[in-house]
Amino acid sequence: MTTVEKQLLASPRNYRYIFILTIVILLLFGWSLTAASFKDVNQSGLDIAGNIVKGLVNPDLELLFNVSKQSVLYLLVQTAAIAFLGTIVGAILSVPLAFLAASNIVPKPIAWLTRLLLIFIRTIPALVYGLMFIRVAGPGPFAGVLTIGITSIGMLSKLYVDAIEELDKGVLESMTSIGCTTFEKIRYGIFPQLLSIFLSVTIYRFDMNMREASILGLVGAGGIGAPLIFAMNAYKWDQVGSILIGLVVLILLIEWLSNKLRAKLVKG
Repeated sequence: MTTVEKQLLASPRNYRYIFILTIVILLLFGWSLTAASFKDVNQSGLDIAGNIVKGLVNPDLELLFNVSKQSVLYLLVQTAAIAFLGTIVGAILSVPLAFLAASNIVPKPIAWLTRLLLIFIRTIPALVYGLMFIRVAGPGPFAGVLTIGITSIGMLSKLYVDAIEELDKGVLESMTSIGCTTFEKIRYGIFPQLLSIFLSVTIYRFDMNMREASILGLVGAGGIGAPLIFAMNAYKWDQVGSILIGLVVLILLIEWLSNKLRAKLVKG
């Protein structure tokens, strides 16, 4: 018997803890199942589901491939632009907030207050932000960019803070010993270590923002969401199929590219 096997056999068996945890999980699972109800699923709903599948199989090719402002291609480009610009805005605003929330960079009271602000930002859903910015900037892509930007701050800042707090403290201590200011420590001692991590996190967030941007049109914040809901309300299932096909292809393409870029950044 190997040393590893002996250690595994000698390790304590907390069966009571495992039993209680299993019971709690099963109870929560059973309680969650009570929310699932199929009583409202009728023949009309099944017919609509079938029509959506028919629309995917027989899409409106003219809507899918022409280059007018009402075409799927134009709306997909607009959606990608909203996600990209919103991600850039969110990333730029997240950097100073992340440093203000890092307890190894600034005093703990400041870090605590900044983290409280970030928690508040993350609490509000994207659609609520969209409705708010539509009232401020009017309906259209600009409201979508603002919405994507503000919703990106919560996640990006949190991941940036985690990266900042895992920095090699020896570099900061050596820079402090030679009299470097806080700005110099950030510029020359921290950013070179964080650049690849920040870029990787930002690319991942852009991948998520593509999905966010695709539904913001439902509240009038630009993108492909509004034409999709209009086509569904009008029972134009061939147009619904065209929009869904274009959206799926675009998201898969962006996810493939983002995974490639993030892999290169991680591997250096």
